[in-house]
Amino acid sequence: MGHVEMCLAVAGLKEGEVNAVTRRLAGEWSVFSPAERAAFAFTRKQAHDPASITDADVRELECHYGRDRAWHIIWWASRCHYMTKVADAFQLPLEQENPFWSMPGVPAKPEKPKKASPQ
Repeated sequence: MGHVEMCLAVAGLKEGEVNAVTRRLAGEWSVFSPAERAAFAFTRKQAHDPASITDADVRELECHYGRDRAWHIIWWASRCHYMTKVADAFQLPLEQENPFWSMPGVPAKPEKPKKASPQ
């Protein structure tokens, strides 16, 4: 399980919902609002070429989200990119499943449907 998928599962989405969201995020962004597309474009640019971020990129976020929320997006994306770089540097594997399923208050891990055995 990738980190994004794990976060969506922790937020309470079921497996099918997680798959649908990640497909939309990885694909065509036209279904998202202009503000969401601006945030996606910023964070993608930041991930691929952080030195290319300009004042205009930041102003674009501020136009959609206001100064405070735009900087929350920038800070959070920066943190996530940093953690990815650290994990890559130490070659840390991604979780294979949601590690929070065993935490108190988190619903039990959903059971995968069992395949019917041929008779």
